[in-house]
Amino acid sequence: MTKVNRRTLLKGGAAAVAGSTLGAPMIWAQNIKDVTLRQFGTGVSNLNEVAQKVKEDLGFTLEMTALDSDSVTQRAATQPNSFDIADIEYWICKKVWPTGNLQAMDTSKIKNYDKIVGIFRNGLLTPESTIAQGTAPHTVGFTSGPDGTDFVAEESGWMTLIPTIYNADTLGIRPDLIGRPINNWSELLNPEFKGKASILDISSIGIMDMAMVVESMGEYTYPDKGNMTREEIDLTIGIFTEAKRNGQFRAFWKSFDESVNLMASGEVVIQSMWSPAITAVKSRGIPCIYQPLEEGYRSWGGGIGLSASLTGLERDAAYEYINWYLDGWVGGFLMRQGYYSAVPETSKNYMSENEWGYWFEGKPATDVITSPFGDPLAQAGETRDGGSFYDRMGSVACWNAVMDENQYMVRKWNEFIAA
Repeated sequence: MTKVNRRTLLKGGAAAVAGSTLGAPMIWAQNIKDVTLRQFGTGVSNLNEVAQKVKEDLGFTLEMTALDSDSVTQRAATQPNSFDIADIEYWICKKVWPTGNLQAMDTSKIKNYDKIVGIFRNGLLTPESTIAQGTAPHTVGFTSGPDGTDFVAEESGWMTLIPTIYNADTLGIRPDLIGRPINNWSELLNPEFKGKASILDISSIGIMDMAMVVESMGEYTYPDKGNMTREEIDLTIGIFTEAKRNGQFRAFWKSFDESVNLMASGEVVIQSMWSPAITAVKSRGIPCIYQPLEEGYRSWGGGIGLSASLTGLERDAAYEYINWYLDGWVGGFLMRQGYYSAVPETSKNYMSENEWGYWFEGKPATDVITSPFGDPLAQAGETRDGGSFYDRMGSVACWNAVMDENQYMVRKWNEFIAA
């Protein structure tokens, strides 16, 4: 384990803040304790443990607010003075960036920039990769300059968000209650699970799960699942509305906790899920699998954006925080829940060989695997659902997206939920 204390961070920080409003690291060390940064985002990564560790390592206060995805979008787009740091997903960035409420970030101030995985830089996991459908992070990750409100295709030196967290999502299942293999997205609408299926009620994400199911059923092949026409939206939601009317769904969840409780109680046996929700169910001693499916994964990525009004010492502190975030401690914490870090190699310093082998390399565990909170998740000999980082992120079929017909899609989605 690599020990990082505040002093070594401040030494590294001195370089990061050179040319800023600060005279010297000494002033920085004295004043930093008075800084409070307000961060909001989804419950996925707005974790009290991170705020506590920031206070220990960097000395300033991070106030975190966790909201659902739709509320995050609304706040970032309409209340620019209510936050300093927006911890948002890339599909949300597509809605928020053009408002001018966030400021472009200088990649020369990001010390691990060169180690950020290719997904966020040129879209390619490996040189042989193909880029999946939807709002791939790199397509909204760069802007033309310090005052840009556009998106550019190349690495411009100015990022909209500094990437932090991402994953390959699939369906969660209760293998003990299903009792047979599940290999396809179409199983979500299998009448065998009538009244015991669930999908998440966040339109921009749910529509992508629906599209994966529709293609898996052989009903339709989309030119781009992430940018449907009105006719494609009607077709997709029509299939699910019919299933809803036939009693297929037990519930529609909006929050992480709801998804956990539906699964842990056994009320639902197959549903849209997020990795740490699977972790939470398993930590209760209940069998739950994040099932790899033949058609691949629906993926998402998130990053840190800075309010356009953030300046001076507070902005320097925010850059310090971002560099600390990519330095490995947070990455290790997130990887133990099944997420990935934007700079995986630094996370390795904060994980045991057994943990790194299990979570990243897809190797069988050599000892018990625990959550960040010490709950056992896997025993020696078990492997991670879906295998290694390259197996999972290499099988992404689409990214969460914002469509050109987004308003129409949301209206149709609300009709589906109300049907």
